[in-house]
Amino acid sequence: MNADDHYGFGLPEELLLLRDQIRRFMREEVKPVEDQLPHDATGCASADRQQLRAKAEALGLTRLTVPERYGGNPVSAMARVIIAEESAKCRLGGYAPALGAFGGGPPNVIWGGSDEQIEKYGIPCVEGQLRAFVAITEPTGGSDPRNNIATRAVKRGDEWVLNGRKMWITGAQGADFGIIFARTGDAADGQPPQITAFIVETNTPGLTFNEIGVIRALSPYEIVLEDCVVPDCNVLGDVGRGFAVAQSWLVDARIPYAAGCIGMAQEALDMACGWVKQRPTRDGVLADKQAIQWMIADSEVELRAARMLVYDAAGKVDAGAGAKVDASVCKLYGTETAGRVVDRAIQMFGGMGVAQEMPLERWYRELRVKRIGEGPSEVHRMVIARDKLRNTDGGCYFG
Repeated sequence: MNADDHYGFGLPEELLLLRDQIRRFMREEVKPVEDQLPHDATGCASADRQQLRAKAEALGLTRLTVPERYGGNPVSAMARVIIAEESAKCRLGGYAPALGAFGGGPPNVIWGGSDEQIEKYGIPCVEGQLRAFVAITEPTGGSDPRNNIATRAVKRGDEWVLNGRKMWITGAQGADFGIIFARTGDAADGQPPQITAFIVETNTPGLTFNEIGVIRALSPYEIVLEDCVVPDCNVLGDVGRGFAVAQSWLVDARIPYAAGCIGMAQEALDMACGWVKQRPTRDGVLADKQAIQWMIADSEVELRAARMLVYDAAGKVDAGAGAKVDASVCKLYGTETAGRVVDRAIQMFGGMGVAQEMPLERWYRELRVKRIGEGPSEVHRMVIARDKLRNTDGGCYFG
């Protein structure tokens, strides 16, 4: 029995079939393309990307968060986490969409825009004609965006003038537009600052991009805005209500984000199990050693626990329940567990574990970033603790 067969979690037959379909697609379609790429590639050639996307579309594996009325193929939260986990089991790991296999949609926040904005920006993204990014984080910090956003937008007639800097922005390279969050009103009377979302085209005068080299292959960017003029019609949603838009987008993304990390770690553990069963030692194989068996056992237990947390959170989303704290639990435990598991897998492989011909060293670097992206572990611990303290009466002795 494959280790993956243990995590049914009472999934209906159609989701089990979806899981198997994604596995076949990754093995038969994506891996042959990926095998031809340099070890630190961030994507593939345009022709390969288009071909993969066409095959994925034929299988109904794209446009998963796009509303049906805009040409999307929306699926349940549970389906999205299954797709995220299985599609991460490749060298590009959590950045598998860079291969082009699962493209087909702008950031979800665009669907809260006007009909004109959706027609001009949203639908072309769905059709693969435009690409977009979201810019929230700034040099002042990204863990408390509502209070730390210093980029300002000042109304001037029927235009807005934006000035400021954004940092660590993924997906900015080659994008056609971005959704940039800026302060449009300061805190007053105990209320937080007003934050507004703007659609900003990348050819806007005064907008520049600077690549930031980091430990992973896919570089983020610094975005500098100097007197960028944006028309009033490019305000996304209501003025001053941008933080609610950002928060909804972030919470929605954290559960599949954790699932992708689990996928990388599960593949690393399975690879390590295959290796230690054939790696000879003086008196048997590496798999006979207790130290190795304990690393495998700890990894399997932690991955099962992380996966159950993700499934539980996805189930709540599909039931229409709030999942903000559950998303923080998934993000915290999923990313930290995945990092530990990949670290153990490298240890079991020994020197080969850090060789570039293997995907483990890349996953190790990618997963280190994952503990910071989408909110660092420490912030999610604060979210979880505050919710627990707020909603617990003290039990039998202190209630």
